[in-house]
Amino acid sequence: MHLNPYGEYAVLLAASLANEWPDDRDGIEARTREMGMTMTFPVASDDHERTRAVIDEWLRIVDAPDDDTRAALLNAQMAAVTAYPRLTNHDGEGWHLHYRDSDEELPRVLAAVISVGTSLHLVTRGMDRLARCAADPCTRVVVDVTRNGRQRYCSVRCANRAAVRRHRARG
Repeated sequence: MHLNPYGEYAVLLAASLANEWPDDRDGIEARTREMGMTMTFPVASDDHERTRAVIDEWLRIVDAPDDDTRAALLNAQMAAVTAYPRLTNHDGEGWHLHYRDSDEELPRVLAAVISVGTSLHLVTRGMDRLARCAADPCTRVVVDVTRNGRQRYCSVRCANRAAVRRHRARG
């Protein structure tokens, strides 16, 4: 049995959805597959809108003004989707843990995976490892997975743009 590495992939999935929101439910499910989730989800007509609400709620964590607020928001999100961890062997992947009930709809599964994953990411890497891009006016989410913990920009392009602005400001 292995423990799901919910931390990194789940928080990267949330950032991916926040930064480039899919046009429809199929786009959301395709993104989950791109990020490593293999299960299928029962379809509900409001999956797209409910998943957007999950991401909007997660963005409150990204924008939290301090660690205590961030932790309180995460605790509330995890409590809202709480379930006993359970062993599963879906898709013949081998035994692993799920932190949610079986046969849940897409938005609720993502709420559980993203809240637990974000929590694991922040407690293992640091509470400051989730932010908005430091290049004004960019507002994309940055998930810092670097070794040194200094990632502040969403892309090389934003980092270069900020460096050019600083250089020009020195004049």
